[in-house]
Formats: sequence, C-alpha cells, structure tokens
Amino acid sequence: MGAGGPRRGEGPPDGGWGWVVLGACFVVTGFAYGFPKAVSVFFRALMRDFGAGYSDTAWVSSIMLAMLYGTGPVSSILVTRFGCRPVMLVGGLLASAGMILASFATRLLELYLTAGVLTGLGLALNFQPSLIMLGLYFERRRPLANGLAAAGSPVFLSALSPLGQQLLERFGWRGGFLLLGGLLLHCCACGAVMRPPPGPGPRPRRDSAGDRAGDAPGEPEADGAGLQLREAPSRARPRRRLLDVAVCTDRAFAVYAVTKFLMALGLFVPAILLVNYAKDAGVPDTDAAFLLSIVGFVDIVARPACGALAGLARLRPHVPYLFSLALLANGLTDLSSARARSYGALVAFCVAFGLSYGMVGALQFEVLMAAVGAPRFPSALGLVLLLEAVAVLIGPPSAGRLVDALKNYEVIFYLAGSEVALAGVFMAVATNCCLRCAKAAPSGPGTEGGASDTEDAEAKGDSEPLPAVEEEPSNLEALEELSPRDGPMEPEVEAGPRLAAESV
Repeated sequence: MGAGGPRRGEGPPDGGWGWVVLGACFVVTGFAYGFPKAVSVFFRALMRDFGAGYSDTAWVSSIMLAMLYGTGPVSSILVTRFGCRPVMLVGGLLASAGMILASFATRLLELYLTAGVLTGLGLALNFQPSLIMLGLYFERRRPLANGLAAAGSPVFLSALSPLGQQLLERFGWRGGFLLLGGLLLHCCACGAVMRPPPGPGPRPRRDSAGDRAGDAPGEPEADGAGLQLREAPSRARPRRRLLDVAVCTDRAFAVYAVTKFLMALGLFVPAILLVNYAKDAGVPDTDAAFLLSIVGFVDIVARPACGALAGLARLRPHVPYLFSLALLANGLTDLSSARARSYGALVAFCVAFGLSYGMVGALQFEVLMAAVGAPRFPSALGLVLLLEAVAVLIGPPSAGRLVDALKNYEVIFYLAGSEVALAGVFMAVATNCCLRCAKAAPSGPGTEGGASDTEDAEAKGDSEPLPAVEEEPSNLEALEELSPRDGPMEPEVEAGPRLAAESV
C-alpha cells in the first residue's frame, strides 16, 4: 500500500494485472461521469424541503462537475508528488465523506460545500490518476482499453439513476445520500489495485541533490515521491516540475486543447435539452424520457467497439483523424435533426447521436495520450480538463438562456452542431498541418517526442512497445561534457540499457 506512482520499464505489459486496472478505471469513470447526473433524481425532494427553485438546487450537480473538470491541474500536481494510489485512496474518502455529510445538511449552502465541493473533488482525484495508470499498463491495446474504460460512463448512468430513485422512495433523500456515500467507498478499492507496472533492473540511486542518477530520457519513474520524469544528464540538473506547463508549447497539445474547448461548448447541449425539446414537440413524458435511454444503450455499445476499431494496425496511426470524424458526425447529426418533430425522427437522432457521442468518448483520451506521450500525460490531462471546465460552464448555461429568450430549440441545435463540427474540422486540418511541419523540419537528436514522434512510432506497427532509450549518442555526448563538479564518472560508458541501470 505504499506510494503507487507509475513506473515503466521496457514497455507496458498490455495485459496481466492491467485488466484489473482497467476494471477499476471502468468503475471510476462511471462514478465520475454518471454520479453528478444521477444526483438530479433527488432535486424535487430537495426543492420541497429547502423551499428552493430548480436552478438553485441544480447548482449541486453544477459544482460537482466544475470540481471534476476544474481541479485537473491540482490532481496532476498531487499525482506527480505522491503517486496515483495514495491520491485515489484520499479521493475515494473525500467523495464518500461529502455525500455522508450532505445527508445531515440543513441549508443549500451546506449541500454546495459537501455534495458539490467535497464529492466533486474526490471524484476528480480518482478519475485522472486512473487514466494515467491505464496508459502505463497498455500500449498496443490502449485504444481498446480506453474504449472499455469509457463505457463505464453510460453503464453507471443507466444504473445509478434507477438506484437513486429507489433509495429516494424507500429512505428519503437523506438516507439516499448516506447510502450513496457508502457506495462511493468503492473508489478506495479501485485505488488500492493501482499498483505500478513492473520494471526491469534495479532502481537507480539518488545523488546528493535528490535527483536520480543514470536515468534515460523520456521514461517515467516513481517511488515514494510519486510520478517523475527521467531526464538526460546535463550541466544543471533541473528540479522536478509538479505541473509541466511547458507542454502547452507542444503544437499537438495546442491543437487538441483548442479542439476540446470548441467541442465542450456544444457536445453536451443536445443531450441536456433533448427531453424538453421532445415534450415541446408533443411527445408524451414517458416516451420523451426513454429517448435518453436510447442514447445510453447505443453509447454503451459504441465506446468499446470504437476502441477496438481504433486499435487496428492500419487505423492506429490515424486516430486523430478518426476522432475528428466522430466530432464532425456528431455536429452534423445535431444540424440535420434541428427540425425533427416526430417521435420516429427523434429516435433516429438518438441512435446517430449516441453512436457519434460514444466514438468521441472512446477516443478523446487516446488522442491525448498519443499526442503528448506517457511522461507528460498527467500535466496535459490536468490542463485540458481545466479548459473543458470553462467550456462546460459557458456552453449549457448559455444555451438555456437562449431557449428562455427565444422560446425556440432549433437555434440551440444549430449552434451546438456548428461548434462540434467546427471542432472536428479544426482537428483534422490542424493535425495535417502539424504533420507537414514536422516532416519539413530537420529532426535533431535532442528533439522531444511530440505528436509526430508518436505517430511515426505507431506507423511502424503496434506489435512491439516503444524502446526505453532511443538516442544513445546524444546521451553519451551529454555525459562526456559533464564538469567535474557533477561527480565522478565511470571511465567507460556503454550505450543501451546500462544508461538507465547504472548509477553515476
């Protein structure tokens, strides 16, 4: 139960204990995305007991989602400092404590602080480390693993909403919150299984300055201090950065961040307004509510299927384009269904929307992992979630205000579809431009691995993982140029695995 930071050796195992990690990630993803929406079944009871309106009560879910997305950089820093397993264990306790304390709340403000802030923070501290650990256990099967883990969102949403309704009817909202808090303790069990993947060879010792000796470039290593990045020896050894903000200068990351921001502005709007839109078109309440179930059922099948498809050898190097195609399909679905008024047309919209929505959910984190690589993925994920939090706070509330002002849902579907389609087009065009620039620019020995490096490596086939050390000449030159104050050196240094195994 020590520090559970990630550790990599020659490559991810792509199986073994990784399947247990995948199951834990499935559960954590389901809680992270499904729980804030499932809490909405208690809103009527909360409105009655506290004498509040729907908008005031809905802030419980909004704060929970804002904490889930907005605390991404905080989670990245904690994972880098302490490792994945301790952060997830603490997150599970916070999420459970928030709902348990909320069952004793006497004011809405207390609900905001407990169910909103505490539970939302706890879910965030579970969600991000689970994705980081999943990327360390899977390389060749990573698209399939991401698709299976993402399927937890629709599965748990379909299960938690009926469960919450049953708890509300039998025990009231206070008893329901108390029991849901106990259910969230499963996040601690998920965090307990997040042990680091095994790595060959002895761990390198630390020098007097606290840095690791003999580390190879680009390899993540962790011990009691959590996730660290191996860096090539240099004249001045830099301090370990808790949040690698320099990843923002990577062109592939910048393209992905802009795409995610545009996508988050409109992706969730149709699903939020779908039931009211159907009721406004004259669909009975029961049939209108069933439309969301159709989206969920299709989403459950689409996510693992798309993950398996993206893992094929011919499609793996082109995952960014597959992601842009999914975004474009989702946006065009919104645009073509803006005037759908009959129930049959709405069902067709739900099938197409659930399919494209599931593809987006299955590929979004796979694209980020391929763009920045495993060492920088924690920082990149935290920054992306922060941007997504801003977009989520802008998109759906703005759409609701437009509906109140215009009394027309068609404009909302046109606006949301245009934003998502624009995100897909931007992703495809910008990725193509970045690849052209990478091919035109001369590659130097000290170039860091970005999106082009990852895609070039994946283009060779996904039968073998990336080697631990790829550019020995530059590391040897760096070792030869070290000044005497950096410590004594071996008279002869061999290239290859000895660079990462021997101590300076």
